[in-house]
Amino acid sequence: MSDAPALTDRQIDALPYRPCVGIMLLNQDNYVFVAQRIDNPGEAWQMPQGGIDEGENPMTAALRELEEETGTAKASLIAESQDWYAYDLPRELVPKIWKGRYRGQKQKWFVFRLEGQDTDINIETEIPEFSDWKWVEMKSLPDLIVPFKKKLYQQLVEEFIQYG
Repeated sequence: MSDAPALTDRQIDALPYRPCVGIMLLNQDNYVFVAQRIDNPGEAWQMPQGGIDEGENPMTAALRELEEETGTAKASLIAESQDWYAYDLPRELVPKIWKGRYRGQKQKWFVFRLEGQDTDINIETEIPEFSDWKWVEMKSLPDLIVPFKKKLYQQLVEEFIQYG
């Protein structure tokens, strides 16, 4: 992270949300894939997510991010979130992440079922983002994420609990 200048609350509030996708990957036992970010040494686990590239639709972005972050495309779509979800970064992080261009992210979420085996998952991808991964119960997701994404993960559990 850089030593970017501090932004005022007014400047932060005027920033847009970065358009992204999120992926809830379920195994055959309905457990959810979570991984620990390489750049966060703490005990924070998250589901795969990433930005939507220019000209890309959310589903295409989700499939790309799934493969980029888990090393596999062996998955089938189960559901798509009804709405977009948004979260704000902590104010002190805004100038340091995404070159200070966004206040947080708005995300379209997709639920996929892994059609392969655990051995098909390989987080040692071309540009690795994760240092470790595991399967967890869906209801435990809000307890595993960084605090500023906790509400988002609670909303995802509420929407997708019928699949887990």
